[in-house]
Amino acid sequence: MPQRLRPSRPPGLPQFTGLQRDKLGQWHHLLAAARQWHGQLPVVLLDRCWLQLRAVAVEDLARVLPPDSSADAPELVRYRDLIEAGEPSWAAQMQCWQDFGPAACQQALQRFWDRQERGNHNWTLTTYLQLVESYRDPWTSGKPRRLPLLVLARANQAESHNLYWLDPMGQPVRHTCL
Repeated sequence: MPQRLRPSRPPGLPQFTGLQRDKLGQWHHLLAAARQWHGQLPVVLLDRCWLQLRAVAVEDLARVLPPDSSADAPELVRYRDLIEAGEPSWAAQMQCWQDFGPAACQQALQRFWDRQERGNHNWTLTTYLQLVESYRDPWTSGKPRRLPLLVLARANQAESHNLYWLDPMGQPVRHTCL
């Protein structure tokens, strides 16, 4: 039987209803029963606008909440690497144009800036991979398993999604602004 959770209210997180606490308890039960890491483990999403709490399988998270990978385009990664190596910006740009072609470089830069203007609530490929790595870690390190709760940013707002790691009692252990 799922454990009933105490109400918790970390900063920026509304108080859970009884039904929501019951759902969190069920998802914690799934987490505790897992013998090994697998893609069906739940990641909880809270839509604050509708106070909707739902879980998606970790293997479906990137489909449900696609991370922005525009900054990880090979053309932009190469440019940043050249700049970090001490190349002047004009020389780094010329090298990238030689390596990838001017059109590909301009397209990568355009996609990146389009995504910046539309906003991604800091939900990038890097933050997504960090969530997955942190979620998987307790199965190899023996640390306590915690349920990830992503509090989604409001649409058309310049705010970040917030990540909380809930212990089995529903208390936030760690909060991460993405």
